[in-house]
Amino acid sequence: MAALVPSPPTRTICPGRVEPFEGAMQLRVPAGRNATIFTPLSSRRELCFNGPTATLSNLPPPPLSPSDFTFPRIGGAKPNALVLEAQAKVCTGPTQTRPLDEDKAFEVLRTILQSANGEIHERVSRAQLGAFFAGMTIRANSFPSKTQWSDGERKAMKHFWPSLIHVLPADVLFIADPEGTLLEGFPSRGATFTGRGPAEMRLVGALREVLHGGHLGFEEVVGLLRDILPLDQSCEGPDNVSESLVAAFLIGQRMNLENDRELKAYCLAFDDELGQLPVADVASLTHYGEPYDGNTRFFRSTLFAAAVRASYGESCLLHGAESMPPKMGLTEEQMLKHMGAFTGLPSVAAAKLLEDEKVGFAYVSQREARPALHSLVYIREHIKKRPPLATTEKVQQFVRATGREAMMAGFYHEGYRDPLLMLMRRRGASSGLVVKGEEGALSLTTKESLTGTSVKGFPLNHCAGFRPSNSIEASSIDRDGVTRETFEMQINPKDFGFQSSSTPRIDRAVEKNVELGLCALKGEKGPAYDRIILNAAVADHLLGCRGASDISEAVERAKEAVDSGRALARLMNYVQASNLWSKKST
Repeated sequence: MAALVPSPPTRTICPGRVEPFEGAMQLRVPAGRNATIFTPLSSRRELCFNGPTATLSNLPPPPLSPSDFTFPRIGGAKPNALVLEAQAKVCTGPTQTRPLDEDKAFEVLRTILQSANGEIHERVSRAQLGAFFAGMTIRANSFPSKTQWSDGERKAMKHFWPSLIHVLPADVLFIADPEGTLLEGFPSRGATFTGRGPAEMRLVGALREVLHGGHLGFEEVVGLLRDILPLDQSCEGPDNVSESLVAAFLIGQRMNLENDRELKAYCLAFDDELGQLPVADVASLTHYGEPYDGNTRFFRSTLFAAAVRASYGESCLLHGAESMPPKMGLTEEQMLKHMGAFTGLPSVAAAKLLEDEKVGFAYVSQREARPALHSLVYIREHIKKRPPLATTEKVQQFVRATGREAMMAGFYHEGYRDPLLMLMRRRGASSGLVVKGEEGALSLTTKESLTGTSVKGFPLNHCAGFRPSNSIEASSIDRDGVTRETFEMQINPKDFGFQSSSTPRIDRAVEKNVELGLCALKGEKGPAYDRIILNAAVADHLLGCRGASDISEAVERAKEAVDSGRALARLMNYVQASNLWSKKST
């Protein structure tokens, strides 16, 4: 796909010398580059408060080098558990946020202060600070009264803020207090913070809107993402933006409930990162969009269902990551790696394997296909809650097809069902399907109870989507001139001859999930076998695939593919073929 906006120039990200200049500030100048010095605002500029007027001149100097140590960059460090727990409560949506009680608020802010002073071993990272204070600011500025600050949070901030303004880095002060008016009589330097370089300055400008609950345009988000990614966590040069600001931006956009323009920007921003997408010469291609953070409890069937479908000509492309926050659960990449497959295939190799008549499916890692997005893995661990990318990465397109293309994605929260379908249409898919399977994955279940108080929003096995139709009563005609029908339903496995059964537990165990899947592909009947057949057949039927207009016939075709051994052969052929590509790449 052609670039939507011009790509930013290549940046040199390496630390150079530190040059002082007037105003007691420092400018880091990378070797071999010229620096533009932005004149700081007058040190006598007055800020407005509800109380006595205060000026920047009578504030203590901000921490410079000390904050680099007291609030470390992420690197390989784990987040502070106490603050991370608080982030899970205060960094979520307008109705889901749970304000901290007084004891917890005091404990969290005390921990942040102790971290700043170097008094605790488990430091609070810059990304955690950015996410936590972004959540607090957005709640104060735009959330409904029930999810704004509690009395306990107000007391805690009033108690600790006079100390925190002396030790928090300037970028965090901006996030926590962008107007400089958080507490009467205690102005911070947040209102005058502009950023260290062009990319960071643009990010600060966008955050002034986001921190007040506002939204951004498509081009603005695309430009920002291309400015700040990929992150380089190995240095602190001016071209490498603050982790605090990035974390605040990601969590802030999610808390404000991203609109369609913003989601499309996250989805499409890096389509041309590695050049033009390869094209596979196949009649049909299904893109599987499982949640990248995996399963933590139940059997994950998608890898094996894809092998089944590939065995009768429905080419399937899976994509994901080896491990992804927040769940850090079982993924397709882990399973393939456990089976001995090479998981570092470039997209061009995946296209060739899709064309291979003995294989017909492939897996692409985000690490290889979208390195800019993958550079956020560690920062995503430190912001705790899912950013917008958790939705849009499920609708990535790493290979195109000469024939029809379909897309599938798992979801959990009902508010993301229709946006996922919108993104699939934007991708130009002929058919699109979203499934509320177990753990928000694509895996339909055959368990007895499909509704219950523990399931939020749509019930388990809820499906919705669109597909080509010859009916004149179809609901829409897309821009390609094809008439499509939309649908939504709840799949009841009993209607297709499946007996109820409890879902096998895997509890993150890769070897257990692989064993269940391989035994099923060898023809061993049971819950895993039923789930693989069900998921393959329902995908064929709902996506409008050839030979699957009758769901009963689709079920029988899937069973035959497994019982004959053809599906297992496809999976084993993929393991072998992927390693041949590995040798070619070396």
